[in-house]
Amino acid sequence: MEDLRLAPGAPKIDPITLEVIRHGLVSITNQIDANIKRTAFSPYIYEYNDFAVGLADADGLLVAQCTGGMPPFVADSVGMAVRDGLKIYGKDRLFHGDVVLCNHAAVQGQHLNNTVMYTPVHADGGAGELIGFFAINVHWIDVGGSAPRSTDIFMEGLQLRSIKLWSRGEAIEEVYRIIENNTRLPAQLLGDIAAQLAGCLLGRDLTQRLVDRYGVPTFHRAVSLILDQSEAAARAVIRAMPDGVYEHETFLDNDRSGDTPLPIRVKVVVAGDELTVDYTGIADQVKGPINSGWYGGGQTTARVAFKYILGAGEMANEGTFRPLKLVLPEGKILSADPTAPMGNYSTPFPTVIDAVIKALEKALPARVPGGHFGTHSGVRFFGKKPDGQYFDSHDSGHGGWGACATHDGAGPFRTMAHGDTRIIPLELQESSLPVRIEEFSLRADSGGAGKFRGGMGFRKVYRMLGSCQLQTNLDRTKFPPWGTNGGGEGRPGRFSILRAATGETRPVGKEKGLDLAPGDLVTVETGGGGGWGDPAERALAAIQRDLDAGYVTPEAAKADYGIEIDARGVGRKKP
Repeated sequence: MEDLRLAPGAPKIDPITLEVIRHGLVSITNQIDANIKRTAFSPYIYEYNDFAVGLADADGLLVAQCTGGMPPFVADSVGMAVRDGLKIYGKDRLFHGDVVLCNHAAVQGQHLNNTVMYTPVHADGGAGELIGFFAINVHWIDVGGSAPRSTDIFMEGLQLRSIKLWSRGEAIEEVYRIIENNTRLPAQLLGDIAAQLAGCLLGRDLTQRLVDRYGVPTFHRAVSLILDQSEAAARAVIRAMPDGVYEHETFLDNDRSGDTPLPIRVKVVVAGDELTVDYTGIADQVKGPINSGWYGGGQTTARVAFKYILGAGEMANEGTFRPLKLVLPEGKILSADPTAPMGNYSTPFPTVIDAVIKALEKALPARVPGGHFGTHSGVRFFGKKPDGQYFDSHDSGHGGWGACATHDGAGPFRTMAHGDTRIIPLELQESSLPVRIEEFSLRADSGGAGKFRGGMGFRKVYRMLGSCQLQTNLDRTKFPPWGTNGGGEGRPGRFSILRAATGETRPVGKEKGLDLAPGDLVTVETGGGGGWGDPAERALAAIQRDLDAGYVTPEAAKADYGIEIDARGVGRKKP
């Protein structure tokens, strides 16, 4: 723990002012988060919430972030974009009123849709010292690209490396024209960009007011203390763990270019008040589009997993991550060359994060839950409407999370890599796409058995009302979510298609662009979470509740818990 006493010449700050500034910064990011949801054009933003808001300091280090949003975005993609801009322009050429864009794979190491927009924050109403950068990472709905599944980054769309969209308060029309003419959905994308821009500018102004209210020296002192206190809290949690080397190995189904499983081997080293995540044994860079860069992949997953281990009590900022060390050779799936295909870069993230947490089961037996369903379970319908207008809808499945030592698993929720991203309302999907949702229900028996049952997945059935194409993104089908402390595995997810023309039903794998016809049914069944503890220790009343609610079928109750069901549907344990 660093010495938090006042440094020579630093201003004093009282605890109340410190807390007002601490929570004021988070409040500003949360306000902008809410504003973007109200003003964005794409349901991928205003419903699904595929964005995140953050404040970086003058050196590009994360100071505050919204309490929702996508964890991988602010884990470092925000800071990396700002630091690249500082490298290119320097602080002297980033002026009040400038707005910078960056989605470059060599910088952020994620797919090109993830575009960071940021603007400098200066004190004294914009005329004074550079305080930091207000930044928002938004998933741009479409950035061009030639194929659903790519073989290199250049097939995936428009790359923007730290270029100014606005200069000293004036829009740069040429950049807007480049963007508008490199997307299939210009109206939606430009609308989202307008919401992103408004968020950056309002966030900048609100932060300026906070700084001007307390003065630059007091603000800097508060930020320094906030980071130091977050670091101290993180180190305290690590010190409470037994020192040691902890490991776990699991696999991804494949890399989307073949059918060979990919190893996800992680090692976690706890030593004193530092924790090291070692990805040396993880799969090498692959041909399929599931690679990511060192910062956007390796550092991001390590940070997100580390934050889950620490718990929700502390805000995430650069101080929180000071005790975290990373070992990651170049050329791995999480440290790929910037020319590698990254269209589905985040596919490994849920499994990698889950594996880091699982590795610490012996160190934290009461805190490590069963594995979660851990896959995007994504279905993408795209094509042209009868009037020739292009449409593109990404719908991601929510599934079960693992049970823990005190209660059943939660869900259906999104994965550990997705934060508070939500299900797009069915009514909105049906009104904007040539589909009708014919079933949306919980998936019985999907949660792993245990003293505490794993969370449940869902079942969703789409009927095609017009012709389109289907792209899917499903994993963890061969290596299902594990149980812990004797709990059972969760059931993996699965997709299928019923062809209207033939009546034939077949499973769907990792499809790149499957043609669908009117009347076809696409069924998505998402996975459940792993159980916790011996199933024999589950209370009969809890099993009965599951039976009554339809979470568990009588057949599963008999097989997993040894329960006999009478004619009234009442269960009792076999003698």
